Order: sequence, then structure tokens, then C-alpha cells
Amino acid sequence: MKLKLITGVALSVVLFSCGGDAAKEATTDGAIKEEVKVEEVVEVVAESDGALSKGVGPITSITLGEIDAAMVETGKEVYKTNCTACHKLGKRSVGPALKGVTERRSPEWIMNMILNPDVMVKEDPTAKALLAEYLAPMANQSLSEDEARSILEFLRTKN
Repeated sequence: MKLKLITGVALSVVLFSCGGDAAKEATTDGAIKEEVKVEEVVEVVAESDGALSKGVGPITSITLGEIDAAMVETGKEVYKTNCTACHKLGKRSVGPALKGVTERRSPEWIMNMILNPDVMVKEDPTAKALLAEYLAPMANQSLSEDEARSILEFLRTKN
């Protein structure tokens, strides 16, 4: 119930503050019905403070350099083992498609979602909206920071 309330409030704020590209149609009683895709709300909530959210968890700052090919290969294997049951790169599955995720989310947010999904879906607005859309919380795979970082490096190559 609390999740529905929070999602409803976030949706209302977006609808009333943005106007946006919501589809509008009149109902039989003359009221205006608006439809907004949850994906649009997720992006607005994620960037509402002018910067991409870092999420909630142990990762507060990451400095990314050139792509590390060895780390990419490790990340590819960790991804195959732990992520492919729910995530596909180019299409929606149990969870969202991950192609281009590094353009939509900060590196810190991605790692915190991998390492701390239980707290993220309770406290992070973007993770809450994703849970509302996909209806399945991300499983905590109990990965190490090094494993999560290697997945991030792999995902950096998938834009």
C-alpha cells in the first residue's frame, strides 16, 4: 500500500508539473483521463535534482577511466551467471533491458542496485518506480564490490 501511495504521488507530481506528452482523452462523464508510461516517470524521478542519483548503498563515488578489457571479460561471465535469468541486454524481461543503462543511470546507482537491491527498492525513488513497473524485486546475488564493478564495466560496453 505504501509503495502504491509513493508511486501515485510521484506520478501526480510529474503529471501536474510537466504536462508533457501524456495521452489525453475524454471519458464518458466528461473528465480528462491521462496516461503516462512508467518509464517516463522513472527517468524524471531519477534526474529531478539535476543530476543522476547515486542511489542508496555503500558506493558513494566511482571514477571511471578507459574501459578495462580484462574487467569486461570478468563482468561478462559474472553477468551470464547471475543476471541473465532476469535481464536481457536488448529487451525487457523479468527486469529491465540493460543495454544503455550506463547512459540512464549513474555508475554509483548501478553498483548500489547490484550490491544493495533490498534497501534500494525501499528508499530510492527510481528503484521504487522500477519495482512498481516490473512487479518483481531485484534479487540480492550477494556479489562482491569487485564483481559488481566488473558487471558495470561490461555494461559500459553495451550502449
